[in-house]
Amino acid sequence: MITDDCINCDVCEPECPNEAISQGEEIYVINPNLCTECVGHYDEPQCQQVCPVDCIPLDENHVESKEQLMDKYRIITSKA
Repeated sequence: MITDDCINCDVCEPECPNEAISQGEEIYVINPNLCTECVGHYDEPQCQQVCPVDCIPLDENHVESKEQLMDKYRIITSKA
């Protein structure tokens, strides 16, 4: 989830290993079907690490366990 505090700095999009971040109508958006919170790639979500305004909190309305995120990672990477 990216909040309205996003300044469209373009830093997060290239950091996403699953290409889950894209430009929305006004700010960047995250596709929850592609986001694994970087599980399978990194220890921490890279978008959160590079965001200069801390506008990418974990989405409390879309909580997934590490196992669910790893399963999603396996599905995504098997299609590549």
